[in-house]
Amino acid sequence: MKKHIYLLINIILISLAAQEANAQGCVAIRGTGGACMLAHADSSDHQQWILTTSARYFKSFRHFSGTEENKERLKQQTEVINHTASIDFNLTRILNDRWSIMIDLPIISNARSSLYEHGLVNGSNKFNQRHSMQSFGIGDLRIAAYHWLFNPKRSTRGNVQLGLGIKLPTGDYKYEDYWYNVGPNGGKELRTVDQSIQLGDGGTGFTAELNAYYNLVQNFGVYGNFYYLVNPREQNGVRTYRETLTPRLANEAIMSVPDQYMARGGFSYSLNTLVHGLSIAAGARLEGIPVHDIVGGSGDFRRPGYVWSIEPGINYSGKKFSFFVTVPVAFVRNRTQSVTDKENSVKTNTFVRGDAAFADYSVNAGVSFKF
Repeated sequence: MKKHIYLLINIILISLAAQEANAQGCVAIRGTGGACMLAHADSSDHQQWILTTSARYFKSFRHFSGTEENKERLKQQTEVINHTASIDFNLTRILNDRWSIMIDLPIISNARSSLYEHGLVNGSNKFNQRHSMQSFGIGDLRIAAYHWLFNPKRSTRGNVQLGLGIKLPTGDYKYEDYWYNVGPNGGKELRTVDQSIQLGDGGTGFTAELNAYYNLVQNFGVYGNFYYLVNPREQNGVRTYRETLTPRLANEAIMSVPDQYMARGGFSYSLNTLVHGLSIAAGARLEGIPVHDIVGGSGDFRRPGYVWSIEPGINYSGKKFSFFVTVPVAFVRNRTQSVTDKENSVKTNTFVRGDAAFADYSVNAGVSFKF
């Protein structure tokens, strides 16, 4: 029984990274919190608190339109480079052996380097100068409740957990920094930063989650996680300034408030014979922004797309302390055709699909304390 519990804890620990989904480059997949399945690893842990701090970092710079990489951007040194680092503070309260509640708040730091935002006129950058913009602050707060479908005391080999939550627009969704070579005399002007480095999306959203595990044998199990954020608000009224780059982008002048999703699954193998509480895990991870939202409109500016990654990880779980590290490595990146792309395709009678910058990999790490 105790070995099953330790394997479950280690399978669950890697699911902390499941919700740690910040903007994957220009496809703005924002941080959503974590630690959903850490509660109830042992059904005797009634009325406990679990504090989890998890971090993520990535650098996006490879441009894709569809699944094809635009390698000329790197050769010409015109690529957009995003650096994103975030820390999530997550507090979970175990109410009993089946119910728990969670509150999560991220702190996010972004830096974006580009040429096209600093002097592009009718498709040509006459200044040929690269500049950077930054954003820093808290992201959107999330509160959720979780419930194990099966009694953990009886269902020791596997279980399924459901979660429902609300995301509040606490992150600044109209953060500003200086755009250069855009003023009346080619000077700088304070404008809203790109959607991919905004700290929030400006919408009140609702989250649905499903987390599951099953121990095939004593030291080997499988896991799965699914997360979906429903954002009913269509747009947040924040100007993108994309219409100043070229008139054909007039329908992308305002930022959209898109849904987002994440799904992952894989296996975990206990290394208790080497180090008690240690395990390794590997699986596949999918995260993205849909073209069309489930509720509300899907117009205005968004960069829809998705990333498939292979996700190896290592986990350790002690009685009061646990940690995990995962490194998702992308093998498919797809910038899909947005609603505004489709509108422009009809207007010009030419297929239009924008591009987006993606990362090669991300680094996720976290620690948890029970008290």
